[in-house]
Amino acid sequence: MKKLLVTLVIALSLALGTANFASAASNTYTVKSGDTLYKISKLHKTSVKNLKSWNNLKSDTIYPKQKLKVTAPAKKAAKKAPATKTTVAKTSSPAKPANQKPSSNQVKKTLTVSASAFTANCKGCSGVTYTGINLKKNPQMKVISVDPKVIPLGSKVYVPGYGTAIAADKGSAIKGNRIDVFMPKYNDAIKWGRKTVTVQILK
Repeated sequence: MKKLLVTLVIALSLALGTANFASAASNTYTVKSGDTLYKISKLHKTSVKNLKSWNNLKSDTIYPKQKLKVTAPAKKAAKKAPATKTTVAKTSSPAKPANQKPSSNQVKKTLTVSASAFTANCKGCSGVTYTGINLKKNPQMKVISVDPKVIPLGSKVYVPGYGTAIAADKGSAIKGNRIDVFMPKYNDAIKWGRKTVTVQILK
């Protein structure tokens, strides 16, 4: 009885060992005489293309006792990219404020003019200048109305207390040395009133 029990334990151990070995070796196959890549691919539920790729085979020729990988090789874990230092991009020098007085080499002509103010929000006003700028959609733009015979349309003009503006509009009341500065709000236009200023037409 004891001998039979020992025999059963040994048999069971061998069976388990064989099962573990088969499991461990299930990703490889030893070629037998008469095997083909097609036959092996069907046996392991894969494709001939995969077998050739996994085993670096250039042709369909295989040999007995040749060991073939029959499952896709495990992918290596991607290396973690090293942490990089956060760099702060250098910013360019800030642009000059629009109301900053231009340097003398930027000035083409100087004029003394009477300056009043206008707004695009008056009753019946379209808000679109003679040159096509929509002041209602662009309330922050610096625009002046001029007499084109004195200050050509499209000119950049520095107006003290207002800033650098573009001559983009004209009006029947704006004649000679007179300009109208655009203000987005009616109260700002009233506050500006009418004043005499020396403007600079820029190059």
